[in-house]
This record gives sequence, C-alpha cells and structure tokens, in this order.
Amino acid sequence: VQLQASGGGLVQPGGSLRLSCTAPERTLRSYHMGWFRQAPGKEREFVAVAKRSGSGGATSYAASVKGRFTISRDNAKNTVYLQMSNLEPEDTAVYYCAASVNVSPYYVHSYNYWGQGTQVTVSS
Repeated sequence: VQLQASGGGLVQPGGSLRLSCTAPERTLRSYHMGWFRQAPGKEREFVAVAKRSGSGGATSYAASVKGRFTISRDNAKNTVYLQMSNLEPEDTAVYYCAASVNVSPYYVHSYNYWGQGTQVTVSS
C-alpha cells in the first residue's frame, strides 16, 4: 500500500498549512487513517486519526494540537487532509500519514503502512 504525503513547507508562527495524503481507494475505505510527526531528536508521536467509516468515522487528536488541527477525508479524491492552524514553532517536524486496522490507532506500533513524510517548519 502506497501512501503519498504532501503539503509541507515553511510557515510563520500563527500561520496555517494543509497537508494531504493520497491512498488507494480500498485503503481509505478499510483503514483508519492517521497523522504522526517526528521532530529532530524526538520519537514519532501521534497527531490525529480519522477512523474508517465502518467504525463510525470518529476523529481523535493529541492534546497538543486539539482545537488547532483538523483531520478530514475526501473519499472522492482518495485523500486525507490535516488542516493545521495557529501553528507554533513546537509543531516543526516531519509529518507522516499512516494506515491502521488496529482497534486502538493511537500508537506508532498500531499502524501497518506509512507514507514518506513531509517537512513542516514553523519559524519567523
């Protein structure tokens, strides 16, 4: 399964970015789709997940991004988005999209497939 993440870049504090992750239609239909990030020298951490429709389609967020980030799916475009607003320097990281069939898709080890990552840098 190939996941393709894009949309990263350099943004000033307080700015916004939208990340995209394209995946095969069957993957989007059958898997929970999550976003993770990894800052230099730190472990990869959970950011957000959009559960598959068969599991209710609920979304969940890490406390550090709740209220600022929104995850969504566009099944017609085979794409999952991460809309990031009010960005902070602490959000600087490589962001990864991933697909999971695990009942608890909140951990790195819960995910079966990973995209290549896209760099987000928040700096003035």
